[in-house]
Amino acid sequence: MKTSDGAFQSRHTECMRIRVWVDGWQMQCCGEPFQVGDTVEWTLRSCDRGKYPVDVLGPDVAESVTHAEEHHGGLPEDAPVTTGTVTGIHAVHSRYAPRSDESPRVLHPVPGSGQLTWVSSADGWEHVEGELQFVGYLVDLDVHGDKQS
Repeated sequence: MKTSDGAFQSRHTECMRIRVWVDGWQMQCCGEPFQVGDTVEWTLRSCDRGKYPVDVLGPDVAESVTHAEEHHGGLPEDAPVTTGTVTGIHAVHSRYAPRSDESPRVLHPVPGSGQLTWVSSADGWEHVEGELQFVGYLVDLDVHGDKQS
């Protein structure tokens, strides 16, 4: 890049890979379909490593999730948008069942029942097999940050 005084600046790009949780219900409601290789612009929040991701994914996989995509509120109006390239997508399915101490009408993820399936695209409507219900996606995203020197 040429500066106003005629000198040239070099542009270095740093890349960081993050793993993003995308809720299935948010994709079904108003998410934009995406595929591996697409550039996406998402509003992200820190991933709450609470009970839900651990129940569905197990502690080892849940630990790898760094962010969650959010477009239904809960974040400030001026929350920054993150731009990145999708490098991998896994559909997440889980069994659901009532807990013994609650109403049988309330279903919860069955710990340890989560299954990951690599997919090349995501639209929120994944095939359901047997007792496994579609829950969401784990998306690997390469985020580029530009630095000038």
